[in-house]
Amino acid sequence: MLLQVHPRDPEPRKVRTIAEKLRDGAVVVCPTDTVYAFVCSPKHAAAMERVARLKGVKPQRAELSLVCKDLSQAALFVRPIDTATFRLLKRALPGPYTFILPAGGEAPKLFQTNRRTIGFRIPDHPVTLALVEELGHPLVAASVHDPDHVVDYTTDPERIAEHLGAQVDLVIDSGMGGLVGSTVIDLSGSAPVVLRQGKGEVEGMF
Repeated sequence: MLLQVHPRDPEPRKVRTIAEKLRDGAVVVCPTDTVYAFVCSPKHAAAMERVARLKGVKPQRAELSLVCKDLSQAALFVRPIDTATFRLLKRALPGPYTFILPAGGEAPKLFQTNRRTIGFRIPDHPVTLALVEELGHPLVAASVHDPDHVVDYTTDPERIAEHLGAQVDLVIDSGMGGLVGSTVIDLSGSAPVVLRQGKGEVEGMF
């Protein structure tokens, strides 16, 4: 199923419809400020397992991240951070970055694992943020984009829907997506480490 949602001013009725599907355990393809992503509610383990299978990995090895609406929400799932880290996050977000931080007490419950770190995003995209706001809790996400196989079905929502078929419950069509994923920065150690250079610039960040 393909549902058109305005990329800059998402229709509230459509946002509510999508959120209800996510609450029921759906797996949805959603736009972000980088690439389209598989998203689901972390309250449904079966949905997270489906996302892992779509990525071709075991659930325990799936690099799933949280999509949060703001830093206050993200703080619920990470350990307390120092002032310098907070300022860095405040400058960069919302934006095309995935930050990895030591997991807080709620994160293992969310993922049903003993993860020591957790990756989170606050994408600068109205549709994604509207969905998280409507749900009242973060989304679990994994990019549709495969960096080793750049093909049009990862950027065109109509082609994504054709390619994935019944493997997902809904594809949100908010126009063409990007080809470059987020920049991944590990902040869990003594110094920031750029694990992947993506859309987000890092020059002058640290």
